[in-house]
Amino acid sequence: MNTIDEYLNSIPMWAAQKNSLADIRRYLERLGNPDDAQRIIHVAGTNGKGSVCAYLTAMLHEAGFTVGTFISPHLEMTRERFLIDGEMVSEDLYVEAFEKVKALSGEMTEEGLNPPTYFEFLFYMCMVIVSRCRPDFLILETGLGGRLDVTNVIRRPELTILTSISMDHMQYLGNTLAEIAAEKAGIMKPGVPVVFDASCREGVPVIRHRAESLECPLYAVNREDYTLLERGSDGPRIAVRTVDGGQVVVEVPSQAEYQMMNVTVAVRAVGVLRKRGIAWLSPDDVIRGIRRSYWPGRMEEVLPGVWLDGAHNEGGAASLADTIARMQKETGRNVNLMFGAMSDKAHELMIGRLCDGIRVGRVTIARMDNARYADVNQLAEEFRGQLDCPVVICDTVAEAWEDLLKHRGNGLAFCAGSLYLVGAVKSLLNEENEHDQF
Repeated sequence: MNTIDEYLNSIPMWAAQKNSLADIRRYLERLGNPDDAQRIIHVAGTNGKGSVCAYLTAMLHEAGFTVGTFISPHLEMTRERFLIDGEMVSEDLYVEAFEKVKALSGEMTEEGLNPPTYFEFLFYMCMVIVSRCRPDFLILETGLGGRLDVTNVIRRPELTILTSISMDHMQYLGNTLAEIAAEKAGIMKPGVPVVFDASCREGVPVIRHRAESLECPLYAVNREDYTLLERGSDGPRIAVRTVDGGQVVVEVPSQAEYQMMNVTVAVRAVGVLRKRGIAWLSPDDVIRGIRRSYWPGRMEEVLPGVWLDGAHNEGGAASLADTIARMQKETGRNVNLMFGAMSDKAHELMIGRLCDGIRVGRVTIARMDNARYADVNQLAEEFRGQLDCPVVICDTVAEAWEDLLKHRGNGLAFCAGSLYLVGAVKSLLNEENEHDQF
């Protein structure tokens, strides 16, 4: 297993040239066009993609369907990206898929094609896995964008979903929300229904225009489509408006404010599947599926009063800040932050969002051994420019985690800013749990 991950992580060193969608189709043809045999739900967006995929997986599984899910990124191990009914595929199948794609890569490069990039390689592995498992549905999450994304090679999905749009990866996707929305909307296919989060005003006209040009039935989801009924210790209870104008009351298993909208998008999506005769789900399937769903590293409470949240861009940081501000208002407790970010992210804007309207008692910056990681001294200065509280730098994730827990007292603690950092903390916690068992 380690050898496979080492091989995959080395791919950027020798496969910098991305294949065209036409070339990717040639790879899939060699695999027998496995995507054509799948009922695919294609999901793009800036934030919320993984959460919506998790809710869809749980609801469809609750209704008796087998569900394959391809997600990115992973937190601890690459195998997390390949799920069947919400669980990682077996090690044997993972190895089998890797070996098949590695052999295919050699054959295709001999024929003059570029070797697969990292994400292409994983996508082909997904295709091998679903051809073996033959799930009833395949939920396919895009990588970075949409229009030019590897996954956009698929020809006829059953449904397209666009989650929230915000500023991220501007060097690739554009410098305005409208430009980014256009890239995300590039996954839309002629006549295929589209469910989309309509909370980004700049993106709505772009998505509507493309839907009209492709004659796609369009289902907009707005903030008014859910009503907060009450908040519980495990999360809110909300009434969600269904596609037929009715409502279903669900318990959202998360304290994150943003998950209420993600749940509403997912519920609207399964409603469209039912309306079109693709999948029949009862209200109980929806209710139980949402309640039993799990998406690690997104407002995940790993210890009492301690949360991990992969808020890795400005939009994610703003959403997390809304949640922290609400929790702080309800509890009156202080907040400590553990933070890290990638250098290609707008981390100064992220930090500004996290510091807005929140009483922060201490900030711990974690240093990580990653070439893409932002300079920790720069991160510390950006926090010091926003806050009047101690800001400390720790040389390792373990030291930073220990510092966070040591100084939180009876306050709330959050680790955020990078999914790599969240994954490192989860690995640390798993090591501690394994040690405690002996």
